[in-house]
Amino acid sequence: MAEHERLVAVLLFEGVDLLDVTGPPEVFALLRRELGDAAACRVVLVAAADGPVRTGAGVRVLPDLTFAQAARLRIDTLLVPGAVEPDPERRVRAVADPEVVRWVRRLAGRSRRVASVCVGSHLLAAAGLLDGKRATTHWSTARQLAEEHPAVRVDADPIFIRDGEVWTGAGITACLDLSLALVAEDFGEAVALRVARQLVMYLKRPGGQSQFSVPLEPVSTTRRMDALRHHVAEHLAERLTVPELARVAHLSERQLARVFRTELGTTPAAYIESARVEAARNRLETTDATLDRIAAACGFGTVDTLIRAFRRTLDTTPTDYRTRFRATA
Repeated sequence: MAEHERLVAVLLFEGVDLLDVTGPPEVFALLRRELGDAAACRVVLVAAADGPVRTGAGVRVLPDLTFAQAARLRIDTLLVPGAVEPDPERRVRAVADPEVVRWVRRLAGRSRRVASVCVGSHLLAAAGLLDGKRATTHWSTARQLAEEHPAVRVDADPIFIRDGEVWTGAGITACLDLSLALVAEDFGEAVALRVARQLVMYLKRPGGQSQFSVPLEPVSTTRRMDALRHHVAEHLAERLTVPELARVAHLSERQLARVFRTELGTTPAAYIESARVEAARNRLETTDATLDRIAAACGFGTVDTLIRAFRRTLDTTPTDYRTRFRATA
């Protein structure tokens, strides 16, 4: 390896998600296409042994280096993908092989920065690299991550989070957003934009953009909660209060708060705001309605309230969101 090259090491192990492994290298390959040798990045796949590794998609991939060989090198960026197995209660469950975790811990010590892709955050957490840090993961395993690693401040909403020199990314295609963010940090936003154009995608979506929509959240386990969620969705333009929701659910306000916390992991007020933001996002993407009309239709009342909610939940403004994601004919 040339003296000046940045080494990007992507972990490879049995059952790993294929796109988590192949997505980031595509970004760095396009970076080299844009900058030539000035990109100075070399991507390698590292595994326990030299032989082919079967991914979760059934495709076999050959590593470039073994873990032991990589441990003797200076790594610029360590990318840690993940793997899942079926789970009757949660649909899927993230897996963290102890031997892989051991190598993650060791290789992280040789790396300038570490980034997990999708459920790879579970490997970082098991290695102790996320203790005391804010982190994200694929929404389907966020609760598992929080339960198994209480020292981690899990935020399942953003598509990626940076806390110091540790980055965590959300599910599947968000690996491209995370990789573009890494490119932007090293080479600037203008270069990242050129790479994004090659990928035919937006220059990285705002890190605070939600990785999933409110209606796609895991379905609750009780009919009562389903009825509440439908009530919220059908009355967004109206004044939704905790006493009113408690009346609809035939619960006390304290019981209502407990049900929301248990079923959806949030508060009634936070859920209502999320539902309103989601409705506003849909209108911003698909209509030419003014911000005044959108604020009124989604229950925000004023444009200022709409803007504050977007800044709080998505770390962007409605206008900037529409500029990036407006669906055009």
